[in-house]
Amino acid sequence: MDQYLLTLWNTVSSGNIKQEKIAEVLQLSPKQTARNIQKWGAQGWLIFTPGKGRGNVSKLQWMKDVEEIYEEQLMMMIEDESVEISSKYLLFDWSTDSKLRLMNKFRSKLGYVQKANEIDKLIIPRRYPLLTMHPLKAAEIHSANMVVNVFNRLVTVDEKGVIYPELAHSWDECSTKLRLYLKKDVKFHDGSILIAEDVVDCLEKLRRDVHFKDLWEPVKEIKVVAPLILDIYFPTGCSYCLQMLGTINSSIYKENKGQVFGTGAFYAENTHDLKTTLFAFKDYFQERPLLDEVEFVQVPKDFDIVYRSSTQEKGKDTVEVESDSGFGVVIMNTYRKSDIQRKEVRDYLHYIISKHRHDIARVHSRAMPNDKSCLIGQDQNYTVPKVKCPTFTGTLIMKLVNYTEQTTHWLKEIFDAEGVPVEIKWIPFEDSVTKSEKNQQVDLFVHGEVFEMNQNFSFYQFLNNGYSPLANILKTDNKLTKYLNEYAHTPFPEWTTLNLKVEKALLESSTMIPLYYEKRQIPFSVDLMNISIKHFGYVDFSKLWVRPQLE
Repeated sequence: MDQYLLTLWNTVSSGNIKQEKIAEVLQLSPKQTARNIQKWGAQGWLIFTPGKGRGNVSKLQWMKDVEEIYEEQLMMMIEDESVEISSKYLLFDWSTDSKLRLMNKFRSKLGYVQKANEIDKLIIPRRYPLLTMHPLKAAEIHSANMVVNVFNRLVTVDEKGVIYPELAHSWDECSTKLRLYLKKDVKFHDGSILIAEDVVDCLEKLRRDVHFKDLWEPVKEIKVVAPLILDIYFPTGCSYCLQMLGTINSSIYKENKGQVFGTGAFYAENTHDLKTTLFAFKDYFQERPLLDEVEFVQVPKDFDIVYRSSTQEKGKDTVEVESDSGFGVVIMNTYRKSDIQRKEVRDYLHYIISKHRHDIARVHSRAMPNDKSCLIGQDQNYTVPKVKCPTFTGTLIMKLVNYTEQTTHWLKEIFDAEGVPVEIKWIPFEDSVTKSEKNQQVDLFVHGEVFEMNQNFSFYQFLNNGYSPLANILKTDNKLTKYLNEYAHTPFPEWTTLNLKVEKALLESSTMIPLYYEKRQIPFSVDLMNISIKHFGYVDFSKLWVRPQLE
């Protein structure tokens, strides 16, 4: 099947048309377009008659119903082939009706599958390609969710901030040092045994990484004491060292011949843009996953994400499991040399946003207006003062990425109506995550953030992580820099107060403006068992299973 041919069928009817117009529709060069037209003509799909002489227009005549033939082919492919093979064709430019029929057919192939050799497999649709599975590079929730399943941390930290053993079974902590004792006979996915040297190697790479060096600044030395014992030194104190070791970026891994191996419940193979497969690690040092395989396949962005089992009868009930999906804020690049540097401009934008924030659900159905705090359960009790529209000396640039598209356009409409000169600059999602300089080329943007587990430490990460859009802004503000330096010496139980103080300063300077809370409702078929929510509000695949149907 030819994606360009289907696009042309659904865009251009039989009749007069210039070849330049066909090239524009297909976004191909004139030479590529000419070659494709010649090929499709030879295959009998169409007849293209070039216009000869001045004023004579070329003519296209369709000879076959491309979409009808392609739809029939794909229906058979979905039935007979693996979802990996058929899923890529769903991404073609189908008409609405054809796409609906195809997605309904494809949906029946997803969910829990028990193979003849009694392998339990869960097939899950995903809307976006996987960017990375490397712990140091995982800067958005889809990659982070994979890291959680493939790698382990030394400790784990729950929502309340309680610390539990993971790769380390015990630890001794004082004001300047942390000693960790590793579990015995923990295997990497390549079969090698975890030792303290592996851990030190990982943590040294992490603390020297440009994105995490500020977070790890209090740590001055990490060294092996014995094969299963290591020490972490922080001479001036580090109140959050254990919490830091529980984050996904602190996952322990081993690199060998270009491959990255973890110790997690699953290992990954056959990973590419269209599919990622996780296999249960049979030598996992904790409880073995109840599923044998979890396969993620690429689907169109409008595909509904439902966790089904293949044994689920058509029309059978699903249950929705709700989890927190983070919050949205508007961030102002205060260091940028434009009108956004002027506090009266930021204050006016802050006032406008607060005036219209209640209407956010009109364009974002899962969003709840947030005028309280980014920290759930807290309230800044901050009243935004009414201010007059300032004089603008230029047009403000607002970033747009795919996941904030509707919210960004909604905000632009509001700014236009309130007399704010603003234009939109589209930036690819991957660039907005991995290339901080792209964020520095705009004045403001909507940012969505999802906390990992414990919100007190996650908020500090949000401020100080090199991937955070706030990190460079805070470095230019002496008051906020002073606040950041307090974290290392503030006992962790007192961090809520410190976090609220920092957030209040961001509010008062109109640097970060809360916009919405977001909840995620994940539908599961009722025969999927042991559903529990883990990091970033995602389901824990290592616990999931389907009750077998016995005859």
